[in-house]
Amino acid sequence: MRSATLFTFCAVSTLLACGGSRPAALALTTPETAVASLESRSGSTVTGTVTFTRADSGLNVTVELSGASPGKHAVHVHEKGDCSAPDGSSAGSHFNPLGHEHGAPDGAQQHAGDFGNVEIGADGKGTVTLTAKAIRLGDGETNVLGRAVIVHANHDDFSQPVGNAGGRQACGVIVAK
Repeated sequence: MRSATLFTFCAVSTLLACGGSRPAALALTTPETAVASLESRSGSTVTGTVTFTRADSGLNVTVELSGASPGKHAVHVHEKGDCSAPDGSSAGSHFNPLGHEHGAPDGAQQHAGDFGNVEIGADGKGTVTLTAKAIRLGDGETNVLGRAVIVHANHDDFSQPVGNAGGRQACGVIVAK
């Protein structure tokens, strides 16, 4: 087995060194889309979907929620893709690989996963679409694949350090689609 692996590596290395192209089976690709399916946490009824789609300027992100109380609710990407804790605490802190201060998604500074707020109507539903310029799918330190999206109980007031957003009402891990 080891010699076959070495042979494959050498053959591909030689092909690439001689100007050949990478075989399709070895192509390095990143997904065009990803999704986080949100499940209720902390005794809430909040569920939803967050869809990430590659764009020239970052990622187009669509957050669709249901079962939430009317008003604004903060949405953030968190550092760990772990939603196992009943209160969502297993997802860790805000995803902030570049060490920026917390802020609005269109502000001069923000954590990579600061998505702002979703307005929820009287029917418990809300949707927001935004372009997140500080995150990517599958490449580099700002890659969000395998991290968690958290919906908070309160609105994000964009204060330091995390916007006074309150408890974690829903959690979902971001996976390639």
